[in-house]
Amino acid sequence: MRRFSQRNPLVTLNDINITPLLDLAFVLLIIFIITTPLLEQSVRLDLPQGGAENAKATKDDIRTIEITPDGFYKIKRRNLNIKELEARLVEDFKANPKLAIYIRADKKEAFEKIVAVLNVCEKHGIKRLDFGTKPDRK
Repeated sequence: MRRFSQRNPLVTLNDINITPLLDLAFVLLIIFIITTPLLEQSVRLDLPQGGAENAKATKDDIRTIEITPDGFYKIKRRNLNIKELEARLVEDFKANPKLAIYIRADKKEAFEKIVAVLNVCEKHGIKRLDFGTKPDRK
């Protein structure tokens, strides 16, 4: 004898089974976890030996250039124009080829003053540059 249920075969389901959806989400999460480190270092390189170790800069190797809000360049508290700054940097670079330039500028200063310092450094082969910033406050 056949059993009869109270459900009609044409009744729609009121709830959705989310188990397959969760399975898919977990599989995608695992795939992303595995592939992300591979994307960061996508090419394996065997780098050649040689070159000098990264040397720490001493106090004598660093020249701090400050660009004031009124547009002057300062080295060791002396106001300089761009020509005087260039002459001073060339002289210091000839005396010390490890010279590093540290640029500090007011955040409201025109960018062209900073670019002028960068152009002077590039023109005379000074390649070690850094910019003064404040750390982010969290």
